[in-house]
Amino acid sequence: MTDTGTTGRAGLPERPSLDGLEDKWARTWQEEGTYAFDRSKERADVYAIDTPPPTVSGELHMGHVFSYTHTDTVARFQRMRGKAVFYPMGWDDNGLPTERRVQNVYGVRCDPALPYDPAWEPPAAPPKQAVAISRRNFVELCGRLTTEDEKAFEALWRRLGLSVDWDLTYTTIGPRAQAVSQRAFLDNLARGEAYTAEAPTLWDVGFRTAVAQAELEDRERPGAYHRLRFHGPDGPVEIETTRPELLPACVALVYHPGDERYEGLTTVRTPYFDVEVPVLAHPLAAKDKGTGIAMVCTFGDLTDVIWWRDLQLETRVVLGRDGRLLPDRPAGVSEAAYRDFAGLTVNAARREIVRILTETGDLLGEPRPITHPVKFYERGDSPLEIVTSRQWFFRNGGRDQELRDRMIERGRELRWFPEHMRHRYEHWVNGLTGDWLVSRQRFFGVPIPIWYRLDNAGEPDYDKFLIPDQTALPVDPSSECPPGFDESQRDVPGGFTADPDVMDTWATSSLTPQIVGGWHDDPDLFRRVFPMDHRPQAHEIIRTWLFATVLRADLENGVLPWRSAVLSGWILDPDRKKMAKSKGNVVTPMSLLEQNGSDAVRYWAANGRPGADLAFDPAQIKVGRRLATKLLNASKFALGLGAARSLRQPVTEPLDQAMLARLATVVTTATEAFDRYDHTDALQATEAFFWTFCDDYIELVKERAYAEGPAAESARAALAAGLSVLLRLFAPFLPYVTEEVWSWWRYGSVHKSTWPTPYELTRVAGEGDPSLLDLAGEALRQVRRAKSDRKLSMKAAVPLAEALGPADVLERLALVEGDLKAAGRIAKLDMLPGRTPELVIASAF
Repeated sequence: MTDTGTTGRAGLPERPSLDGLEDKWARTWQEEGTYAFDRSKERADVYAIDTPPPTVSGELHMGHVFSYTHTDTVARFQRMRGKAVFYPMGWDDNGLPTERRVQNVYGVRCDPALPYDPAWEPPAAPPKQAVAISRRNFVELCGRLTTEDEKAFEALWRRLGLSVDWDLTYTTIGPRAQAVSQRAFLDNLARGEAYTAEAPTLWDVGFRTAVAQAELEDRERPGAYHRLRFHGPDGPVEIETTRPELLPACVALVYHPGDERYEGLTTVRTPYFDVEVPVLAHPLAAKDKGTGIAMVCTFGDLTDVIWWRDLQLETRVVLGRDGRLLPDRPAGVSEAAYRDFAGLTVNAARREIVRILTETGDLLGEPRPITHPVKFYERGDSPLEIVTSRQWFFRNGGRDQELRDRMIERGRELRWFPEHMRHRYEHWVNGLTGDWLVSRQRFFGVPIPIWYRLDNAGEPDYDKFLIPDQTALPVDPSSECPPGFDESQRDVPGGFTADPDVMDTWATSSLTPQIVGGWHDDPDLFRRVFPMDHRPQAHEIIRTWLFATVLRADLENGVLPWRSAVLSGWILDPDRKKMAKSKGNVVTPMSLLEQNGSDAVRYWAANGRPGADLAFDPAQIKVGRRLATKLLNASKFALGLGAARSLRQPVTEPLDQAMLARLATVVTTATEAFDRYDHTDALQATEAFFWTFCDDYIELVKERAYAEGPAAESARAALAAGLSVLLRLFAPFLPYVTEEVWSWWRYGSVHKSTWPTPYELTRVAGEGDPSLLDLAGEALRQVRRAKSDRKLSMKAAVPLAEALGPADVLERLALVEGDLKAAGRIAKLDMLPGRTPELVIASAF
């Protein structure tokens, strides 16, 4: 809606206030559908945002407020530019964080073997001992808790003033998301991009699930090198290891092919367990590390996996999925030697083997303490182990150079803000070491939509998939049957069994454009919004969310999922550390929004640029509140002068023209900044001009504006034009106060008005001289300074003032002489050219 009148629906309030604006306008926006997406628009007139669905596992924090405010400023700008903005909100509610939260809140654990109890209710208070419940009961509890969390999240987003269309809200566990995720999985399977395999996988013993490469993080942990003595045919062979507890899983020793010390050595026997293992050469062995020869176990780390695969070693597994040594001895190890290790934790097994080897003399010297990086699941508490398990994988370029090259090229097609973030993407793609592991051994997630035939012995045939009809999606194989089977054939020889796993949450989140865009179930909407325009997200999940979304869109749709990616930085605490719930240094935003007002908090957030970290600074929030208050009061003052009645009247006075000419340059600066996703430059340019508008221009012209005649009408017209443009420039940042002021004198919403252009200012004011505003402002400041130095009131009269400076400067100053004299209470102003190289105002009292 464009500007339609000069009289607002509200009129000027007696005492304007920021208090209560959030409730008032949030309700109005919802009732009037201010931000509803107009799906009648064709793709060229749509601006589509792939909004990050925040993880629903606790509370939102200031980092969320920071980045989501940035996106909202873009959405509001594009809406005012005439675009139909497709701006959904989603909740990422499936996955491990939700399960952990449910376990902690209700004191439960999931046992899939238990039957469903439809009457079960959680205890009023979490018990000391976790209660075991069925998978279905557990999933229902997850749904109950996330629903409550999502209500709290929505309330905060509404309070913050996000201009999303709440009718487009989705969840990553909802029916549409499940159907899209399962359909894409089956498409990947049909094209050979998804496969299942029994393989060594990184395993979190706390969550009891496999973990993908993208979810790893290294954490520095204390450890120790233990020097062990193996027994060779010609004498002892010493190795150093940080994992002596895996000695019963040893399958070989490896050395570098160029290391002459070990040439000719073919076998050794392990200490204590006395198992013969081969000695082999491999280029990954380091001659200068430890003794130059390493123990290969199945499996201690990822290098063990490489050696095991390259050298085709046997498998001797000792570690179970619970992080304990398995009860049964591995092949080749004697029952007597292994008996005391069965069932021990990793740490207990380490202590036991150190004790034994110390007694046998095969532990040489004391363990040597070190600190080294240990791999963790990014949300886990225990070091990752490697276990052999059957998992599902998506091809991602880790083992396919052609696909990897294509992903690099896709990254170069994308517009990155800031541009250097593309290098992080390329670094990740080039560092992929394997395919994407997408299955998880959890419960609250999108089920793998697969069943397997069982042979006559009741064993699954993993090469014979039973696949649902796509019209039946979403499906839960654990409670539904494959086509042509009934429940009596479940888990019996000759029948079928369901794949027990769910998909990694990123396997669903990587399809957010397809989920919210209506891929398959709403093709008309999909063609209007896909590919999308804008992906906002945090830089640390380039490797997960951004890469995975690019991969899925390339495989499924043959295009990039969006045109631009805008990466946000971190919020830092006063010690310059990243704010994170895990660090206990987060600030929850709702109290800040209530105490300071949402516009003030948004102002703080908008001062952070894309890709740059920002320190949390309560003082900056207070600056934002002062700005919003000044906008409220200055607007009332200008409108009280009668500015609203003069909108679109000609502006004829030089100072008025100068002010609007300067504002036209601000409009250009702000527009260009938004076009390159630099909301901070847009805000800073607008704010700097606003204070000039208040402190200089209004003070200079208010006496004239109170009067009558053409000069007064010019001042009021300039005030009206300037205020109209300023409100629209501030609207993406301060939506509540700008809407409030707009309602005093204009119809419709400022957020559906047109974005200002320089032309609308030059149309009413012509081509003014912006520097004239600076000159008048500097002269007024000098007069004020003179009064301040003499400890006089700003209203004190000045009988005589002299203006000294170059002749051309004083000629221009003469154009605003009347306004300067009125603002400075100057009775007489003498112009004395040539006395100084720059303007000097000398006041006599």
